[in-house]
Amino acid sequence: MENITVFSVFEVTRHLRQVIESSIEPLYISGEISSFVHHGSGHMYFNLKDENATLRCTFFKGVNYRLDFKPADGMQVICYGKLTVFEKGGTYNLNVQSMTKSGLGLMQQQLELLKKKLQNEGLFDPKHKKPLPKYPSRIGIITSPTGAALQDIKNIIMRRYPVELIVYPALVQGSEAPAQLIAGIRYFNTTKDVELIILTRGGGSQEDLFCFNDEALARSVFASELPVISAVGHEIDFSLTDFVADLRAPTPSAAAELAVPDKKDLLSLLGSYKRRLDLAAQNDLVGLRNPLLKIQLELAKYHPDRLWQSYQQRFDMASLGLTNALNVLQSKKLQFEARAEALIGRISRQSELQMSQAKGRYDMLATRFPASFTTQMTRLKNRIQNAQAIMEQLSPLNMQKKGWVMVLKDGKVVRTVKNLAIKDDVRLDFYDGQASAKIESIEDKA
Repeated sequence: MENITVFSVFEVTRHLRQVIESSIEPLYISGEISSFVHHGSGHMYFNLKDENATLRCTFFKGVNYRLDFKPADGMQVICYGKLTVFEKGGTYNLNVQSMTKSGLGLMQQQLELLKKKLQNEGLFDPKHKKPLPKYPSRIGIITSPTGAALQDIKNIIMRRYPVELIVYPALVQGSEAPAQLIAGIRYFNTTKDVELIILTRGGGSQEDLFCFNDEALARSVFASELPVISAVGHEIDFSLTDFVADLRAPTPSAAAELAVPDKKDLLSLLGSYKRRLDLAAQNDLVGLRNPLLKIQLELAKYHPDRLWQSYQQRFDMASLGLTNALNVLQSKKLQFEARAEALIGRISRQSELQMSQAKGRYDMLATRFPASFTTQMTRLKNRIQNAQAIMEQLSPLNMQKKGWVMVLKDGKVVRTVKNLAIKDDVRLDFYDGQASAKIESIEDKA
C-alpha cells in the first residue's frame, strides 16, 4: 500500500471536470424537459431526458432572459451549452447557453446563423439593391404554374398596367425546390428576355416556406443582374430571399402592384403635364406677341411704301417750290419787260446803235431763260429719280431677296457678333419666311 497513490473524492471529481471541459466542445443536445424549476434568483434548473438517459441542466439568468418562450415540463427542446461537473454533488450537467424548440426550432436556429453569416458578408446591404424599371415591358415570374400566387399577379398586372408575363415553372416547397428556383433565375439572366424577376409563392406553414431560406438560392438572388422582387408567403412571413432581393413584397399581390405603375395614375399624370404644357405655350405666345408687335412697328418705319410716301411728299414740296419760283421768275420777267419798255422810252432819243444793242441783250435774255429753266427742272427730276432708285435698292425686302438675312435673338435684331454666344438660339428672317438656328462657332473679323 505504501507505493499506491490514493486520490480524494474531490481530486477525482475535479480531474473529471477538467477532462470533460477541455475535451468536449460546446454542443447541441435535444430532449424533453422534466423537473423544471425557475428559481427566484432567475436561474432555471431542469433535466433533459430521452428514453434512455437523463442530463441535469442549468440555465443561468444572465443568458436565459433572451428566451422568446416559457419552458415547461414535457416540452421538446434543443439546448446549446457546455458540459461541466458539479464537484459538490459529484454529478455532470450542461450549462445551457441557448434553448430553442426542437424540430422547426432547430431549423430556425440554423436559419438565424445563416442569416447572420450572409449579413456579415454584406448581402443585405442597401447599396447593392438595384432599382426597379419604372415602365417594364416584360416581367419574368418564377413560381408554381398552378398556384394562386401566379393568378393574383396576372390579374393585378393586367388591370393596372398590361405587360407581357413570362412564367418559369418551378417547385415552391420541398428539398428539390431551391435547385429549380435557382435555374429560373439563371434562365432569365441568360436570355435577358425580361427586365424584372418576381420570385413568389402563396402562404403556407414555415416548413413549406423553408426552401426560400436555402443559402445557394439566396446567393443566386443576390448575384442576379436583373432586379428581383421576393414575394414569399404572407406579410408576417420572412425568408432569406426577402433580405437579399432588391425589393421585398409582403404578398404576391403586393409584388404585382410594386412591379408596374397604375395606368390610371399615368393617365392623370399625363393630363397634368398636358395642361402645364398648354399653359406654358400660352404664356410663351403672350411673351412673344409684344416683341413681335414692336418689330412690326419698327419694320413699318422702313417699309418701301412708307419711304415712297415720304419721298413723294418731298417731291411734291419740291414741285410746289419750283412752281413758286416760276411764278417769281414770271413776275420778274414782267417787271423786266416793263422796265425795258420804260428804258426804251427813255433811250428812244439815243442812237440807233444803242437801241440795237439793248434789243440784242433783250433777245439773248429771252432765249436763255426758258433753256435754263428747263435744264434745272431736268436736273431736279433726275435727282429725285436717282434717290428713288437708291431707296428701292436699299429697302430691307429688296436686300433680303438678294440674299441678305436678318438675325434675331430674343426678338431683337443682332447687329454684331459680340451680342452672340455659343449655343444661342436665333431666328433667321428671309424675305419669304423664317428659320431657327443654333450658334456653334463665332469668328470676329478683327
